[in-house]
Parts: sequence; structure tokens; C-alpha cells
Amino acid sequence: MKNFDNIFREYDIRGIFEKELNEKSVKAIGLSLGEVFKEKGVKKVSIGYDARLSGEEIFKYLISGLNFHNLEIYDIGMLPTPVGYFSVFTKLFDANIMITGSHNPKNYNGFKITIGKDSFFGEDLQNLKIKVKENLSSNLIIKDDFRAKNFDVLSKYLNYLAENFSHLKNLNLKIACDCANATAGIVLEPLKKALNLDMKILFSNPDGNFPNHHPDPSVNENLQDLKKELKDGFDIGFGFDGDSDRIAVLTKENNIKGDELAYLFALNLKEPKIVGEVKFSQNIYEIINKFGSTFIAKTGHSHIKKFLKNSDCDLGAEVSGHIFFNDRYFGFDDAIYAMLRVLEIIHYGTNLDLELSKLPKVYTTDEIKIDVDENDKFKIIDIFKEHINELNLPPIKEIIDIDGIRVHFDNGAWALLRASNTTPCLVARFEANDEYLKDEIRDKFMKLVNDIKFSL
Repeated sequence: MKNFDNIFREYDIRGIFEKELNEKSVKAIGLSLGEVFKEKGVKKVSIGYDARLSGEEIFKYLISGLNFHNLEIYDIGMLPTPVGYFSVFTKLFDANIMITGSHNPKNYNGFKITIGKDSFFGEDLQNLKIKVKENLSSNLIIKDDFRAKNFDVLSKYLNYLAENFSHLKNLNLKIACDCANATAGIVLEPLKKALNLDMKILFSNPDGNFPNHHPDPSVNENLQDLKKELKDGFDIGFGFDGDSDRIAVLTKENNIKGDELAYLFALNLKEPKIVGEVKFSQNIYEIINKFGSTFIAKTGHSHIKKFLKNSDCDLGAEVSGHIFFNDRYFGFDDAIYAMLRVLEIIHYGTNLDLELSKLPKVYTTDEIKIDVDENDKFKIIDIFKEHINELNLPPIKEIIDIDGIRVHFDNGAWALLRASNTTPCLVARFEANDEYLKDEIRDKFMKLVNDIKFSL
């Protein structure tokens, strides 16, 4: 099966339905994962899925493999991924699997796996891949076995949010939310009623064809409907990705990135301890360090969740909009919870645009995505590192290589190049206090990347 190895990524399993993810392979994944669950003492497993058209079919294949091991399987239905996390972090279940393609094209799907409070990722996924390939090569026939009990975890999640944010009832704020026909509306519609929010919910009906726009709020073209609502009188807008673990926050003046959100939340925490990642603005790190402390982690929801679990940090964030609250929450990324925390700091008096305007002026690129062959992306990074000193760059102060290469220069500028762990691309970002300098560093980085790319 071409590219089958590549579906076992750093944080999750993700592939194209009916190609890498078909009846045979998904049943083998379920069978192999069931072996892991039994080894780890897992008995009760909750399984949900996002709005993709393949979700229910993949669910049946997956539980056929899992049921081979006589586990207790619970169908929690179509839900945001964070509701699945909630089901294990509140100890209702021993493990959770969310069937989701996140923000990938609509023909993709995949699995995000949690055992207890631990993400199943990295080396664990690579070891699982070996088991899956062994089971596939054995030609074992896995019969259809769709046994699963229905379980309503959504009501418990909604009650938790309504109780913990009861002070936001009747909030005097005009809110627009764009669900992108994915899963956020499943929660937002009843939450709006529970808190009596003045909220307009766009595209709340789940539809795996994503007829209005793709469910990726990190792409500007997917935010046009929200921007129109802000022009028409709404105060704030929120956009959600395919499985509602990633958020975009828009005001009339700003599209607030994840690192800027971390700064705004930090302003409202006592002696905040904030975990960022390699794409974070250095400007944000330095400002937070004046009244709190910051830590840098690898990009990726699994890496940041692990960091938070093993620390007393209050909050983790990624530029892309994954926000993780340890403070008053469970430490996993939840876009709907993050939305409520944004509304809360506004309620308590934070003017988002005003606070952002106080930050020192720097020139920062958005994430620049460079399409490459899946098999070449890490090779390109390795070759790039070997040639970094040939670029005639400003004097280098520090190189951080925990995730790709992040270069800090003596003049305060920085540059990043890393391989995406979810898509076949490289990600770059550049920042300087001078726009010409930012562009100069960007151009030199990009030229070397393209030279390497076309030489392979």
C-alpha cells in the first residue's frame, strides 16, 4: 500500500479514506490498538468522530478490530475532539479515540488517541505501525463486529462549561462564530442557549463536504465570513477548525494569533508560566518574561500536553490556535473552552486590541508553508542545517534545534524552518524590528530551501 508508513505521523494517524484508510487497514489498526490497550490495562474506550463523510464507516471498521479483544466500546457520536479528551480526563473512560481528519482535505481522516491523560504519539505510534503491518501481512480475517454502547458525554461537557462560566450569562457582547460545517456547532448551539449569549453561529450544521469553506481558520480566505460579520456590527469573531481543537480570534482590528492570545491570557494570570513553541514570536516571549516566565517546546498538541502534564505551567499555546489551559482546566487543547476564556477576560475588562497595541513594534511574517515531497521534508531540514553558515546572515546569537532550526540573531531578529508533522510541507516564519531585515533573512532562507528542494 503506497505511502502507508506515512500515515503514522508524529501526533496521530492521518491518511486518505479508501486508499491508506480502508476496511482492511482500519480493522488492522483497531486490532493492533486493542493489543496495546490490553497491555496497558485499558477496559473502557470512548470513540467519537468528526463531520467527515467517512466517519461512521471508519468507526465500524475500527471497532471491529477493537472488539476482537472484548474491550468495552462506547460510541460517543459526532463531537469535537476536546469532548473526547474530556471523556478520559474526567475518568469516565480509560482511553479515547477520536476519528478526525482535522483541517486536512475532506477525503482525509485519521485517529487521535489518548490513554488516560497521555497522548499516544511519537514512538508509540511508530511501534503501533509495526504491529499493524504484522497483522496486515498475517492475512487474518477480522469479521464485522459493531458492538458498542451509546454514551452521552456531550451533556456532561456542556454542564461543565455552563457551570464554570455561569458569570458570562447575558454577556453584553455581540459574538460571531464560524463553525465551517464541522463539529463546533454541536456544542455552540446548546451553549449559546445555556449562557444566553448574543451569538450568531455561522455554518453550524455538520457537513463533511464543507460547502461554505474549508475548516482551517489559519487560512485567511476561510475567515471572510467572520470579517463581514465584524464589519456589520459584531464585536468579536471566533473561527473553528474541523475538530474544534484550534481557534481563530478576530476583532475589528486584529486576527489574533496563538502566541498573542497567550500574551493576553498571561496578562490575566498571577505570575504566569507559559509554554510556547518554536513558531512563537520572540517579542511575545520577552514581554511575558518581564512579569512571568516562558518555556519553549516542540510544535504539536501532543508535545505541549505532555509538557503541561509534567509541569506546573498555567497555559500552553501554538501560533496556529491550539490553546491548552492547565489553569482551571485539564491541560488539553479545546477551542470552545479557549473561546470562553477570551470572553471572560473581555468581561473582566481586557481590551484585546489596546493591549496588543502596547507590544513593541516588530515585523513578523505569517506561517509560510512550502510544499515538498513527504519523504524529503526532514532531509531538507538536515541539509539546510549544514549550509546555514553560508548564507551571509547577520551574526548568530543562538540556534535552537529541538524542532527544525530556529536561529536567533544578535540584532534581535529570528528565523524558523521546520518540517510539518501533519502535512507534506515545511513551515517558515521570520521576525525583525526592521522590515527590510526581515525580508532579507526570509529571502536568503527561502532561496536555500528551494535550491535544496530542487536538487533532490
